[in-house]
Amino acid sequence: MENEQTNKTNDTGDKSNPDSKEIVKEVSIVDEARAIRDEIVKAKEDLKKENDRKEKLQTDELLSSSAGARVETTPAKVDTNADYAKKVMANDLE
Repeated sequence: MENEQTNKTNDTGDKSNPDSKEIVKEVSIVDEARAIRDEIVKAKEDLKKENDRKEKLQTDELLSSSAGARVETTPAKVDTNADYAKKVMANDLE
């Protein structure tokens, strides 16, 4: 009999379990729908923020040099012997 749970009636006539710490709260369908709507709106805002951030990152990547396009360096101009001689003669070798 020590472990038996008994239902006792309190002063208001409601049955309650004295060992139970769980409180049952009735939620109306309207309140539940509003809560779901709020969750959907918040998720939608979070998704929009994430999409904006992702779009900005992609734009920055395209505009930067790391966009994946091949970057070719311009080769240094190599003077021929005749061109070098002309430059030397024009500057008069001070």
